[in-house]
Amino acid sequence: MKNFRDVKILLYGTGAVGSLYGGKLAEAGASVSAVCRSDFNEVSSDGIFIKSVYGDYHFTPVSVVKAGSEYKDKPDFIIVATKCLPEINVAEMIKDSVHPGTSIVLLQNGIDIEPAVAGKFRENEIISGLAFVCAARTGYGRIDHADFGRVVLGTYPCGISEKVKLLVEMFRSVRIPAEAESDIIAARWRKLLWNAPFNPLSVLCGGADTSQMMNDEHVRGLAESIMREVVLVSAAHGHTVAEEFILKNIEDTLKMKPYKTSMLLDYESHRPFEIEAILGNAIRIAELNRISVPHIKTIYALLGILNSSNVEK
Repeated sequence: MKNFRDVKILLYGTGAVGSLYGGKLAEAGASVSAVCRSDFNEVSSDGIFIKSVYGDYHFTPVSVVKAGSEYKDKPDFIIVATKCLPEINVAEMIKDSVHPGTSIVLLQNGIDIEPAVAGKFRENEIISGLAFVCAARTGYGRIDHADFGRVVLGTYPCGISEKVKLLVEMFRSVRIPAEAESDIIAARWRKLLWNAPFNPLSVLCGGADTSQMMNDEHVRGLAESIMREVVLVSAAHGHTVAEEFILKNIEDTLKMKPYKTSMLLDYESHRPFEIEAILGNAIRIAELNRISVPHIKTIYALLGILNSSNVEK
């Protein structure tokens, strides 16, 4: 295995995605530290236990801090793996730990999430990342990784930098399927094909997992209609997503182990949904391009009401 000990990574977000991939980068040899809030006590004292289809492992960050200002080193990478929510100002959150030469990796859901960070840190490389994974945090410092795990990374707004190649190499060294993508925005639209229907519908169907949704022909048909709207909007945005990806998403979901989506887990735990990143931004792009998206608008409206009534005050 290649020596990656000189690579310094600061991780924001120790939920399922951050813990799973942060732990694997640590296994690759990188120096991985973490910024924690609600789970600070558990992670700082016991680390993170990950039950994974890749094999169970224990991730102990080199250091655990409550804010980026407490991290005294200069990271090569900042990995943001928090929920993508309007109330989380990523640029403000990470500003004290960004240095010249730091690459900022946005390993988050949604579409059009990069501009605010890229506008704030014009001299830093922005790497956009996608995690195709079924994983959940079952408690502070406890992660259950049930299926999949592929990571796609690319320089924003386009291209493949040397540091993207380095991250891909690190992931592959610990058997994480990883690939570099020169058009990462198109890759985000392709992922939205799955997120836009299945995350919201899992909640609106009263708590359905992927198997329950796929076994209902009406829900499956609705999911396909939502995907077709995503295809239309992505094309208007300049990033064509082939129709064949709709069928691929349906086939992959049929094969998937029964899985509760991240939005459903947020609903059950009375946490806010990633509505704007997954649906709201797509609607705004559709409206700018005069594209009709009635199905997406309907689930957006319904989720908005549920989100307001469900989130714990």
